[in-house]
Amino acid sequence: MASGLFALFDDIATLMDDVATMTKVAAKKTSGILGDDLAVNAEKASGFVPDRELPVLWAITKGSLLNKLIILPVAFLLSAFLPIAVTIILLLGGLYLAYEGAEKILEFFIPHEKAHEEVNLEEPVSEDQVLAHEKKKIKSAITTDFILSVEIVIIALGTVVDQTLSTQIVVVSIIALLATVGVYGLVALIVRMDEFGYKLIALNPEDDTISDKVGRFLVNALPVVIRVIGYIGTVALLLVSGGIFTHNIEFLHHLLPTWPGIIKDLFLGLGVGLLTVGLLFIFKKIFTKS
Repeated sequence: MASGLFALFDDIATLMDDVATMTKVAAKKTSGILGDDLAVNAEKASGFVPDRELPVLWAITKGSLLNKLIILPVAFLLSAFLPIAVTIILLLGGLYLAYEGAEKILEFFIPHEKAHEEVNLEEPVSEDQVLAHEKKKIKSAITTDFILSVEIVIIALGTVVDQTLSTQIVVVSIIALLATVGVYGLVALIVRMDEFGYKLIALNPEDDTISDKVGRFLVNALPVVIRVIGYIGTVALLLVSGGIFTHNIEFLHHLLPTWPGIIKDLFLGLGVGLLTVGLLFIFKKIFTKS
């Protein structure tokens, strides 16, 4: 009886050790897409009046948790009964990430025309219109989160696909939870940075005090922080996508063996992304003409 209990404890300790090790690996693999997730959601959660930013962010967070509750069981079932599907989804996700990264770089050098809604500034905005605008942005953010959540879960699952099912479930669930809590916790801090800055400026009636300088710095830093996170997220998208191709396609794995891995992944992700952007552009032209 005692020996069986000790054996159980030993199995649990081994499982937790495996979980800790694989969680670190999975977190490292998903860090790139988490950076893009952070940039996207920081942009979508900003632009509201201060007292509505946190309620909007909380609504998006609940939607993100629901997304992962839907995605996780499907991913585990595929891993258990159709593991090849995980690799296929991973490669398709790599194409999507490469496309997104390349599209953002092209957008930086060749700005695209965007449709803008006509807004009559003289017409008063009703509370219903404000709430409708909020719902629209929340729905858009949750839809984007669903796509990114699929990638986070599949990438995390891809790192533990050769482990036992119990290890897969624990590791991927931890990564999914950390992704939601970590990303949206940081987004909450970022979008409230300017509000905290305004409070510091209004802290005392004197001008040019230390609190004023810090407050103005925080207010001016918010758009810069969001922009920098976006740049880092774009590079991360290309690195993650290049790494997916390198580790799952044998030919690419042995291509350019003398190149540093990070440079190889970056150029591979960018190359595939530009090719995908070009092909989609050609298809759109063909279907538009037809």
